[in-house]
Parts: sequence; C-alpha cells; structure tokens
Amino acid sequence: MRLKESLKSSFLAGVVLVAPLLATLVILRFVSDLLAGQLQPIVESTRLATYTANNELLAQLVAAVVLLVSVTLLGAFAKRPLGQHVFGRTGRLVNFVPVFRTIYGSIKQMANSVSSRSSDFESAVYVEYERDGLYRLGLKTGNSPSDVEDVAGEPAHNVFVPGSPNPTQGALLLVPESRVYDADLSVRAAIRILMTTGMADGSGNGDAVLEFDDSGLPPVGADYGSEDGT
Repeated sequence: MRLKESLKSSFLAGVVLVAPLLATLVILRFVSDLLAGQLQPIVESTRLATYTANNELLAQLVAAVVLLVSVTLLGAFAKRPLGQHVFGRTGRLVNFVPVFRTIYGSIKQMANSVSSRSSDFESAVYVEYERDGLYRLGLKTGNSPSDVEDVAGEPAHNVFVPGSPNPTQGALLLVPESRVYDADLSVRAAIRILMTTGMADGSGNGDAVLEFDDSGLPPVGADYGSEDGT
C-alpha cells in the first residue's frame, strides 16, 4: 500500500514538474509557426532569402527584426503631437466603417488595457465586496467626486476591483475612506495574484500562501515571501 502511494505521489510530482515545461514548449512552437507563416509572404515578396544565402530561417529573423524596428519607430512617431494628430484622424475615419469599427475598436481597447502600466494605479487595497465580511483585492485609482462625501458622510476613494484571472474586467467602486484597507502589496504583486487566481503570492514564488487573520485582513507585518520567510 505504501509503495502504491509512493508511486502515485512521485508520478504527480513528475506531472507538476513536466506539464508546465511541455505546455510552454507547445505554446512557443505554436507561436513560432504562426509568426513564420505570417513572415513568409514578406520574405517572398522582398526576396530576402537571396541576401541570406537562401537561408529561410535567417531571412524570417531579418524580417522579424525589421518589423519590430518599424513598429517601434511608428510608436515613437505616434507619441509626438504630429503623430497623435495623424492617428487621431485615422481613428475617426475608421469609426465610419460599421464592421471594421467594431473589430478595430475591440482590439484597440484590448491593446490599451495590456499596455497600460501598473503605475497608473495608486496602490493595492482591500475592500468589502460584494457583502460585509467578504474581502476583494482592489486597486485605488484616485479620490471620488466631492459630492460623494455628502452621501457617505466621509471622503471616498475610487477603487477598481479587477476580475480574476482577467484583471482587465472588473467594477469601479466608490468606497468610503474608512472602508478602504491598505494592502502590504505592490500593484504588480496584486495583479499577479489576480491573474493566477490566488495561486501565486505576487512575489514570484507560486508556493507561498497569503494568510488572513480573524478580521479577514492580512496580519500587520505579514511576510509575503515564501513559507520559510525568504
């Protein structure tokens, strides 16, 4: 019986070790094949292979580098006033095409969400939501409108409560100041916890556990590193 349990435990440990590696390799292979398929028409149309001794792989790498440099230069231009003016007009023209407008708008919104920096949020906080005694991890974005104080009886903060594992979806809450609890986490660590559905503690160590005391909040001075305190 002990041998059976030992073999089972060893097998599960092996699966935990090998499965992420295999999944990573499969994803990388899929992405590389996808990119190669997209770059091949560029290589053929520009005859890059003739400049790389007919080495298709090297030609695709050159095409990828040229594409990355072009996108970077385009982004640098888009950040300047003239670029903002040009691309602003492009966006307005796109809005006149019904189907294209829907697709373009959705993809642009996703890109803006991904590219937005975590520093855009002030700090990570805990709020009681959706009921008392149930705490959610939120990101404070600023102070609420002044007239909220007339309703709440105290100043309030704007808190974005992200979804998990997709933190780009969530709800904006206007929370009274006394009901917002500062978290001993960086914004990046909080987003990491949300994206891994709590399986990671945000410090880069997925084995650590985020512990709460009887009040439902992390203990003061709690260590968010690994279980051995490192």
